[in-house]
This record gives sequence, C-alpha cells and structure tokens, in this order.
Amino acid sequence: MPLYTTQKLKIYNSLSGEKETFVPIHEGSIGMYVCGPTVYSNVHLGNVRTFMSFDIIFRYLLHLGYKVRYVRNITDVGHIVDDAEDGEDKIAKKARLEQLEPMEVVQRYTVDFHEILKAFNFLPPSIEPTATGHLIEQIEIIKTIIDKGIGYEANGSVYFDVVKFNETNHYGRLSGRNIEDMLANTRDLDGQTDKRNPQDFALWKKAEPQHIMRWPSPWSEGFPGWHLECTAMSTKYLGNHFDIHGGGMDLKFPHHECEIAQNEACTGQTPVNYWMHANMLTLNGKKMAKSTGNNILPREILTGENSILSKAFPASVARFFMLQAHYRSILDFSDDAIVAAEKGYKRLMEALATLKQISASASSTLDIASWKQSCYDAMNDDFNSPILIAQLFEGVRFINLLNDGKETLNAVDLENLSSTMNAFIFDVLGLEDEKIADGNNDKLEAVVNMLIGMRNQARADKNFKLSDQIRDQLIAYGIQLKDGKEGTTFSV
Repeated sequence: MPLYTTQKLKIYNSLSGEKETFVPIHEGSIGMYVCGPTVYSNVHLGNVRTFMSFDIIFRYLLHLGYKVRYVRNITDVGHIVDDAEDGEDKIAKKARLEQLEPMEVVQRYTVDFHEILKAFNFLPPSIEPTATGHLIEQIEIIKTIIDKGIGYEANGSVYFDVVKFNETNHYGRLSGRNIEDMLANTRDLDGQTDKRNPQDFALWKKAEPQHIMRWPSPWSEGFPGWHLECTAMSTKYLGNHFDIHGGGMDLKFPHHECEIAQNEACTGQTPVNYWMHANMLTLNGKKMAKSTGNNILPREILTGENSILSKAFPASVARFFMLQAHYRSILDFSDDAIVAAEKGYKRLMEALATLKQISASASSTLDIASWKQSCYDAMNDDFNSPILIAQLFEGVRFINLLNDGKETLNAVDLENLSSTMNAFIFDVLGLEDEKIADGNNDKLEAVVNMLIGMRNQARADKNFKLSDQIRDQLIAYGIQLKDGKEGTTFSV
C-alpha cells in the first residue's frame, strides 16, 4: 500500500492563501509544472534555491508513492529585459554583447544549468521542454484567444485584452490585485502603444528590424510573449487542468497571473489546483546583485573562488544549509550560516556511520514509531524541511544514546530507525555522503601533519621565522594550529 494512503499532506496554496489538504486530480498520479530558467547567463543562487524547493517537493511526492510527471521548461526566447513588454530579448542582448549566435548562448547556459543542478544532486524532471520547440502550440493558443474575442492584433503584434477578460473572470486574484486599481495606478501612455489598455500583455510581438530572434506567424515575423510559453508547455504535457504549478515568488505577478488568464480564456476552466511559490534568497542581509558586488554563483561556493566565503564548501553542505529554512521563508546566505550548516551536516553523517555499528538488543526503550511519524508530520505540513531536520537531529540524539549504552532497541526498531534516517536524509532531502570530501580531508590531514613536522623541526633548529611562516600561512587558509603538552593539533 503506497504511503500516500496513510499520510495526510497539506500544501499552502497561493491562490487561496491557506494550507489545503492535497487531493490529486487522478488518484496516485500528479502533474507538476515549474517555471524553469531563462538561459542567458550562469544560473544564480536564488534560482538554485527555488529549484531545490521543488526538487524536495518532487522527492517527497515520489517517496509517498505517487507517480509524478514533473515538467520544468527552458525559456530560450521571448523574455524581454526587465520583464517589460518592450525592449531587447535577454538572450539576443547577450548574443550581441558576446558576438555569438543566440542559440550558442542558449546552449552554453543550458549546459551550465544542468551541470550545477547535477552537482547539487537534483533529480531531473520528467520532461524539460523548450519554448522554441513549441512555437506551433503557442500560435494555436493565440488563434483560440483571438477567436474567443479576448485577443486582438495591432500592427503585427497580438495582445491579451485584460479588461475584456475581466468582464467574466477575475484577473489578479492570484496576486491579490483587482483590475480597477491596476488601471488607476498605471500612467496613461497617450497613444505611445498599440495596447487598448495599459494592463494588456503581449501574446505575440512583431520583431523590429534589428531583432535577430524571429519566427513566422499569421500576424508577423516575430516572437511569442513570455507568459504564453509556459501556458503552451504546461497544457501540452499535463492537460488543461493539472495539480501543481510552481515557481519563484517573483513570478506570481505578472507571469503566473497571465498564465491563469490565458488558460481560462482558452478552456473556460482554472488550469491549476495548487499554486506554490518559493521565497527569495538574500546575501549577508541584502539583495544579491552583480552591480553592487553582493553576489556569489553556485559554482563559486564549490570552488571557494569568491570574496564572500572563508573557504569552499561541498554541494551537500550548501544544500543542507538551504533546507534549514522553509521554502516560503526568505533565506539569508552568509559565511557564518554555511559554516554552521557544515557542522550540522557532519553531525548527521557521523551519526549514520555510528548507527551502522550499533547492535540490536532484546528490548526497546525508545519510541521509534512516534518519532518516525513526526518526520512525516513535518513534511506533510507543507514540506516543512526545517522541522524535519529538527526531527532528524532527534534521531541523532537516539543514536548517541544507543552508542553510549544508555538506551536499547530491538532488531525491528533498530531497522526502523536506520531506514527512516536514511530515507529522509538521502531520498527526501537529497543529501549525499560526501565521500570525496572525506577523502580530501584525509589528504589534508596528511599534508598538515607533514607541515607540522616541518614546523617542529624548524623550531628545534631555532628557525622561528620559518616556523611562524608555516603557522601564519596555515591560518590564512583557515587551518588553526594548537600547541599542547601532547604535541600540535589542528582544526579547520
């Protein structure tokens, strides 16, 4: 019997603003769509945090026994700079600056995206469609919206008539807006636009002569609107009505709002049952931005080649750090925070190693069944990873008590403790036991001990300049020497 039959999952639905009991459209099967990256630059840490949130959600749904079709797109056209209606496509702009073909830019940064997500141990989605691979579907949706009287052509571009749509629907309900306030707060453009209303958004844009990314359509040579791409790809692979749609909090308006409008205009029904949004990541208490230098790329965390962190950190440590905050909470990244996370991560891995050495007893003195359910309760409460981690450290406490001989477990309970710890740490949280990091630590210890020997010899030879140089250089690399009665030890 699948676990989902006994576990009651609740999801915070951005559409209702409440936690709701999750009931899939089709029992045992889930359709989930998450807005993927616009591939015009290296994936940034905020993106990784968002996609990690949905990786955890994907993993837990699979753990519960659901069959999940997870669709995450690649936006490779149509995303205008600063998300405005007019301007230069982000990919085209990058291509012009670097003197590349646009699809070279797409390929370069799609590869980077996949490499980073693989390094952080993300499960691949079931389907990863591209916007340029679904232009026919997008054009057909535009035709339908025009036929329904909610889309209109103007000088080769096609726009969605928000006011017309709002006569029978509510444009703005996902983000808590209403059309009257939006229109009242929008500056009148005095004929500088082809739009009937300032809030109307593009379904198709006619390409200006200098615009290098363009395709033929019934209206003009041009390119699709950014919002339209996700509507086409989500409905093609998940149907007009599916279970979960996710993305970053910044996409709630206008992107997801426009998706809802497009779907409802075409089909007359709401497209998604549960809208989920992951919150933002800050760096040292401030918004991350290249322009201010308050920025770090995911790869730079792994290599240590940055001016933000004191050293390099394994991907699982960075992953563990991110999972210590709930996906709907703002998370602040800093050197102190990830150093603390590394200590917690090591405690988990050390406990698992200790658990393998513990033998079963004739009786149990710990309530493993209740503890196990508390782990599920945490994830059933809108995927609350920080509470789950707290429960896993309760499991660490159990392991230490067992190892010290202060508590006992029979064979069944010991196996239950072991399988639960392993399932939630590796399968659900997606952490890895950093064997490579452990190997590096062994090599590091050997090298530092060799340097300690050289320093001891230098001190015996009264070459204090060299001994101090060795000590100071190690400190610069984050390695602290401590001289004691039993000799010299070090800490990292």
